[in-house]
Formats: sequence, structure tokens, C-alpha cells
Amino acid sequence: MNKIKRQHGFRLRLTEFALPPIQDGLILGRLSPIGHVAVGKALSLLSTTAFEHVPVEDEVIGDVLVRSAILRKVSAEELKAFILQEIKPIMGPEEILHLALDLEIRLEREPR
Repeated sequence: MNKIKRQHGFRLRLTEFALPPIQDGLILGRLSPIGHVAVGKALSLLSTTAFEHVPVEDEVIGDVLVRSAILRKVSAEELKAFILQEIKPIMGPEEILHLALDLEIRLEREPR
């Protein structure tokens, strides 16, 4: 009778669960498995950070949830235009993408 040799190995990678689990926002595809209302409710339970819904009328992108602080620095229309131009070509309608923005604002005042 042949003996069966069994081996088991484990590889584990642990990372800390960050709150909120979303850095700056989410881009939800039109056919994503979860909608902005459900994600918004989950975020309100997990974090004190305020997120705002930016609706998008598009065949690929359905909604954007973004930190309110970002919308104090850039308008929803500017953000939407950027996402449609830069993200839409590489996104599928069933996807949900994390949004991490490096936003830089430069101010210059002329001397009086």
C-alpha cells in the first residue's frame, strides 16, 4: 500500500484596517455590484469623515463619492470632468475604483 504524503504551507500578510477604508473617494461604475447609497451608509457607520455624492451621467461611470474637504478645494464639475477624461477610458462599468488625490493649490498675490 502506498503512503499518501500531505504537506501544508501558509503564507500570510497582515495589514492594519484603516478607517475610513476609503482615502479620498470611490468611483463607482454604472454596473458596479453596490450603489452609492449603500456605500455612503457604510462610510457613515465606519468614519466621521464626511463624503459627498457626485452623480455622473455616463455609460461607464455612475457615481463618485468624494471627501467633502476635497470639494471645498475643487468643484464637483472640475472633478467630474477630470474623471471622465482620465479615468473613464481605463475603467469598466462593473468596477469600483479607489480615488486617492494629490491635490495641490498654489496661490499668488501681487504686491499692493
